[in-house]
Amino acid sequence: MKTVQQEVDERTNLTGSNKFELLLFRLGGDANGEHSELFGINVFKVREIVAMPPITSVAGAPPHMLGVVNLRGQIIPVINLPAIIGCTPQTGLNIILVTEYARTTQAFAVESVEDIVRLDWSQVLSAESSAATGMVTSIARLDGDIDNSRLAQVLDVETILRQISPPDETAINPDTIGPHITLKPGSVILAADDSVVARSLIEQGLTAMGLSYIMTKTGKEAWDKLQEIAASAEAEGKTIHDKIALILTDLEMPEMDGFTLTRNIKQDKRYAGIPVVIHSSLTGAANEDHVKNVGADAYVAKFVAEELAETIRKVLAK
Repeated sequence: MKTVQQEVDERTNLTGSNKFELLLFRLGGDANGEHSELFGINVFKVREIVAMPPITSVAGAPPHMLGVVNLRGQIIPVINLPAIIGCTPQTGLNIILVTEYARTTQAFAVESVEDIVRLDWSQVLSAESSAATGMVTSIARLDGDIDNSRLAQVLDVETILRQISPPDETAINPDTIGPHITLKPGSVILAADDSVVARSLIEQGLTAMGLSYIMTKTGKEAWDKLQEIAASAEAEGKTIHDKIALILTDLEMPEMDGFTLTRNIKQDKRYAGIPVVIHSSLTGAANEDHVKNVGADAYVAKFVAEELAETIRKVLAK
């Protein structure tokens, strides 16, 4: 029988093999309570699962905010996730998922928790080419690449949180980012992130820094683009360093995660010396240790434009 520590070690070591664990839950069905679909969130973002505690309503709270709970001395906001997604719980809001995400702690109220499944990121496909809304980043094929596989929608927590609490002012302030960063003429930043909101913020930030960039939606797309650019550079009698100054990548992405992308880059002699910066909402010592293990040059938590700019400056200065 595995000890708790063995289970923790095994779970954290998944990041070395393009695998992860997805917590599956249900939010309810349509207005008639039918068609209850599966949704998912990366286990690394879930601090704990708690039976619905008493909630204190907060005067003037934004729509879909149920209130706050006092959990072991911490006041945590509770978000009505079914209401945001447009589902109607059949049995009520029975559970909260306490999550740590991008420097914040919040709880999502759900109807039920189903299971934790271990998947390869290749089983997860981007939702942007499907009929999914901006609140879903990807679709997980729970039974693999087979017909009629069970599907789970992986939620874009960044979009949901910004919908609940929009920023009071522009997230990107060119005055505080500092002077423009100068790259080698003709070179760009290659960036990868699966969240629509994150990509928009990154693009605004890089533009404010005066940086040219190529934006991709998954680790695999970034890897394919890097190889395409390398082939183009070789055909022109140039090196990849003439084309790519730095790679900026998220960690959680369909098809290929940021850990695998970084490891592929660092193990390929063609890309020796190209710095890789991890930019992720997955915080914590375990993830930062894995970032170091795969050879990333820096790690910065989402999303503070000034910190991202400072990190890029430091890495490029090396």
